[in-house]
Amino acid sequence: MPDTAPVLRHIEETFAQSVARLQDLLRFPSVGVDPRHEADTKACARWLADRLAEIGMEASVRPTEGMPMVVAHDRSAPEGAPHLLYYGHYDVQPADPIELWETPPFEPTIVEGPRGPRVVARGAVDDKGQIMTFIEAMRAWKAVHGALPVRVTIFLEGEEEASSRSLEPFLLANRDELRADVCVISDTGMLDVDRPAITYMLRGLAYAEVTLHGPSHDLHSGMYGGAVVNPINALCRILAELHDDEGRVQIPGFYDDVREIAPEEAEAWRNIGFDEAAFLAGAGLRSSTGEAGRSVLERVWSRPTCDINGIWGGYTGEGSKTIIASKASAKLSCRLVPDQDPARIMAALKRFFAARTPAGCRLDFVDMGVGGAIRVPTDSPFLDAAKQAAHEVFGVAPVLIGCGGSIPVVAAVKRILGLDTLLVGFGLDDDRVHSPNEKFELVCYRRGIETHAAMLGRFADVRA
Repeated sequence: MPDTAPVLRHIEETFAQSVARLQDLLRFPSVGVDPRHEADTKACARWLADRLAEIGMEASVRPTEGMPMVVAHDRSAPEGAPHLLYYGHYDVQPADPIELWETPPFEPTIVEGPRGPRVVARGAVDDKGQIMTFIEAMRAWKAVHGALPVRVTIFLEGEEEASSRSLEPFLLANRDELRADVCVISDTGMLDVDRPAITYMLRGLAYAEVTLHGPSHDLHSGMYGGAVVNPINALCRILAELHDDEGRVQIPGFYDDVREIAPEEAEAWRNIGFDEAAFLAGAGLRSSTGEAGRSVLERVWSRPTCDINGIWGGYTGEGSKTIIASKASAKLSCRLVPDQDPARIMAALKRFFAARTPAGCRLDFVDMGVGGAIRVPTDSPFLDAAKQAAHEVFGVAPVLIGCGGSIPVVAAVKRILGLDTLLVGFGLDDDRVHSPNEKFELVCYRRGIETHAAMLGRFADVRA
């Protein structure tokens, strides 16, 4: 195995510069979903390509119909070395509501927390900080050894937070260029700062927006109240029917393809040492809710859900305005598990709303994207190498965990490129992903860089 020790020393000695580069990346308001930030998002892509070129990679910014892809290749490894494909996304969620941020969302700030210093900014952990863990690991390898021990291709997208609409066309058009032995992604988490993890299960997603149209225009609630349909009332009634009193989703056929986890898997989850109280405390809660008879880990790793993500209609400004609104809208996301067909679930969701649309209303249903759930093989030599690398850095073996979130690229990479994915992430449950005051613990950032550096060394000995 190539000598990793001097690389790890270099990472420790230059960590302040790694933090500074992360802060530079976080200053870009790369909200790819917002047309107002198109220029910022494209500038962020250019910055990343420049940093990759800076460490000797062949880097380019590739246009798509949406935000550009960043693609880079490093061929400095010895002949016959394994080929790794690294993926990440440089776009971020909108920062709203701005007033809840304690520091400006795009002015990355180092603050002290219970675990030491942390960087607070939009995108700190999702996914800019995690992108930088592998980029900085490669920078350190190049600085110490002049070359990487494996062949590397990196591709970074700018639409992950907007359903990755350009992703599959790009993969299809560039499949030969992007082929490798395995894909590596850091966009997941750990159990705690001292407990590394490798994710082997991801839920899928079906995301939709519904609008009920009623009167042709807003009406005076005194003159028309009780005589005409109220779209807000009607929509709320439909949304309330999504779940029964036991927390089960009431969309017909929703659970038809849902399998129970194996007994040995359930036993492993019970012994994982999951701190439910700490998990809930990170959300400001003391008790959990959801599908009855299920543990918290079952609910977020292996059970499907349907959640209302936003609802609006009528007058919501200061003071009073007594109207019956002409329309009401909601956004919904269904998190799906392996064997559920996202297209089938989306169609069932549409039928659910259509069947309940009252007389006098018209339904608009917008499919905003789907993605399948995934189970990653746990018998891969690359996964074994990653386990050894994490153990080297943390001093303890990583655990295999599930993830309630969705990473659409995993299924696409498997289907189009034929590659399995290694999901090694460094986020924590309390990192406030998608929320105000998102943060990344600097100890997690450093250990992420170190783990990726150790993985590069271990991967060199793998023969796929």
